[in-house]
Amino acid sequence: MIEIKNLNFSYKKTPVFSDINLSFPQGNIYGLLGENGVGKTTLLKLICGLQRPNVGTCTVDGLTCHDRLPEMLQRIVFMPDEVTLPDNATPQKYVDELTPFYPTFAQGTFLHLMQELEVEPDRKFREMSFGQQKKSLIAASLSLGTDYILLDEPTNGLDIPSKAQFRSILSKIADEGKTIIISTHQVKDVENLIDPIVILSHDAVLLDASVQRITEKLYFEYGGAERADALYSELLPGGYMNVIPNETGEESQLNIEALFNAVLRNKERINELFK
Repeated sequence: MIEIKNLNFSYKKTPVFSDINLSFPQGNIYGLLGENGVGKTTLLKLICGLQRPNVGTCTVDGLTCHDRLPEMLQRIVFMPDEVTLPDNATPQKYVDELTPFYPTFAQGTFLHLMQELEVEPDRKFREMSFGQQKKSLIAASLSLGTDYILLDEPTNGLDIPSKAQFRSILSKIADEGKTIIISTHQVKDVENLIDPIVILSHDAVLLDASVQRITEKLYFEYGGAERADALYSELLPGGYMNVIPNETGEESQLNIEALFNAVLRNKERINELFK
């Protein structure tokens, strides 16, 4: 389990987090959402030990993240949004450099993922598009066999078929009991994949809930008129989409973009509903 307790972090004099508490039990695909600059990438770096909290703790299976002990690092992989790859290297050479640090790496899995993502493992990175490089990194990260997988904007640069391939691959890996945290602005790309959903601000966790709990507390109404009691309304073809408190217990289809806007605009009300 990943546990974050009373965490404070700042870049020099710029505060990023203030007294944040979060836990990520194993076996889920978490969606990590928040406005630009709120610190989603920073949180992933804190979890993998690339940053150190000013106050508080961040642990993986009880091991302090910023100590970066080998037994912790072997359990976790972080795929940043942008990586500078050596021009003359190939995906195969790239993973060959990583394998000494990850005894659970599976070469067969890597080759299978590269084939599924339609990228040649022995083609040089300089000959690839950005999307092909991104798919190579996805295949490498998911074949290391770690228990925890941190993905920062993983669908950036992917075309529509590749996004579908990515979702399919991640669903299969989640079934193996892996813990995956996806930080993204492209919520439509992962809308049917992420559960639970975590929404951050600088000074608070605005929401940390499963999809089931969200739809128990909120009702997503489609095709009606704009409602005065809506936490968020948006005009769509066919009528308004309203997010309202679910006072009748009816089931509805979650819309993550609408949820995000409702949470940001009604922080106190959301806090009351999800206490």
